Amino acid sequence: MAGKNAFYAQSGGVTAVINASAAGIIETARKNSDKIAKVYAGRNGIIGALTEDLIDTSEDSAAAISALRHTPSGGFGSCRYKLKGIEQNRREYERLIEVFKAHDIGYFFYNGGGDSADTCLKVSQISDTLGYPIQAIHVPKTVDNDLPITDCCPGFGSVAKYIAVSTREASFDVASMSKTSTKVFVLEVMGRHAGWIAAAGGLASSKDCEIPIVILFPEITFNKEKFLAKVDGYVKKYGYCSVVVSEGVQGEDGKFLADQGLRDAFGHAQLGGVAPVVANIVKDGLGLKYHWSVADYLQRAARHIASKTDVEQAYAMGEAAVEFAVAGHNSVMPTIDRQSNSPYSWKVGMAKLSDVANVEKMMPENFISEDGFGITDACREYLAPLIAGEDYPPYKDGLPDYVRLKNVAVGKKLDDFKL
Repeated sequence: MAGKNAFYAQSGGVTAVINASAAGIIETARKNSDKIAKVYAGRNGIIGALTEDLIDTSEDSAAAISALRHTPSGGFGSCRYKLKGIEQNRREYERLIEVFKAHDIGYFFYNGGGDSADTCLKVSQISDTLGYPIQAIHVPKTVDNDLPITDCCPGFGSVAKYIAVSTREASFDVASMSKTSTKVFVLEVMGRHAGWIAAAGGLASSKDCEIPIVILFPEITFNKEKFLAKVDGYVKKYGYCSVVVSEGVQGEDGKFLADQGLRDAFGHAQLGGVAPVVANIVKDGLGLKYHWSVADYLQRAARHIASKTDVEQAYAMGEAAVEFAVAGHNSVMPTIDRQSNSPYSWKVGMAKLSDVANVEKMMPENFISEDGFGITDACREYLAPLIAGEDYPPYKDGLPDYVRLKNVAVGKKLDDFKL
């Protein structure tokens, strides 16, 4: 006799490898059909659960689900929607129970970052608070690499690889033009509070390929005079300079350089646009010709250059989530536990969601160089394995051959619900 059905959803900003976690969950669930009957995906994240907009993943073939492993973005749609506490919004949790009961759902897999871990923790408490048996497992994902306990977060390694490669390639470009044209290139990367992605730009320079790179971390308060002196020194020595700036860099007044007063669905400052701010500081302070670029969605969508390590870890987190669930665990998250740096090795671990939710992991002080504008050898040792290896998708007519699932809707059994 088959067991309960499972609900799976993707949350927050998508990545180049979040679908690999989805593949890990669905394929492992199919191998455990005696415990998990079907996997229903929420269309557009947790909203799909609240509105009973479910996708029957069993309608997609094994080949299609396998192809998710090399397909970027969110195959079922994602959302930025944070559940409030049960005390503040009991009706949402009661609605979840209605949907779970109607579709015989006993497992809840939520694939996301810090806010998603908080949502998953709240859902896991339904068992005790509202008396409905549900096992909630959080599947880690965030390009920001800021979840605690796990050594790294699926999605980060591929963004780090993209930024390291792009910084090196753009630096070669500006170096070739610097005699008579552009002398400073500024690349803006994601990272609201933690500078992990910006740090990856430092990998572009190595002992056998030295490049003058200035990194602006959100952990280091921006000092205009010190920054201009650093850029000026590099330009005088090398003829050019590249700047990698995190979107979350703050000035001495405590405000984001890129804060334009907008807020996202979670209430966070909607950042973006720090590259032109920094570029103008270079122009006004040093009179140098510049170019700037914003990596934006490109950095997290670039599956064509994904890190092999990242793909393998993303899949493993989905696989482990199902294994944890069928073993009876609740309110936990699989983690990546580093065993050694050289040779690089890791294993799957487990963390309690109460230790993960609403905790951000910043860059350690010993990962940032003494002057605040670069990375240390310890940081390189940490980052290098995470961007290692290539896992190219199949190509067709010169383009990556990505899959689009059928996403067949499950028939509704309940009345409509307004968010």
